[in-house]
Amino acid sequence: MSEFTVEIEREDDGRWISEVTDLPGVLAYGGTRDEAVAKAKALAFRVLADRLEHGETSPRFTVFSLCMNELISIEG
Repeated sequence: MSEFTVEIEREDDGRWISEVTDLPGVLAYGGTRDEAVAKAKALAFRVLADRLEHGETSPRFTVFSLCMNELISIEG
């Protein structure tokens, strides 16, 4: 099983953004933290499925778990 890190951050406008850092371009916004993570996870599965269909990655990436790494911005 492969693990991918999901970075999560809250934007100034209140939306959440999550990014699967090991898969370039896989990021998603959500109204809640959970929604942003769920959308990024769904997109990551789509990207991996597309890569498998085109022979761009090995089958070992067909199952993975997500580790969450929350980014915290400190202003001041």
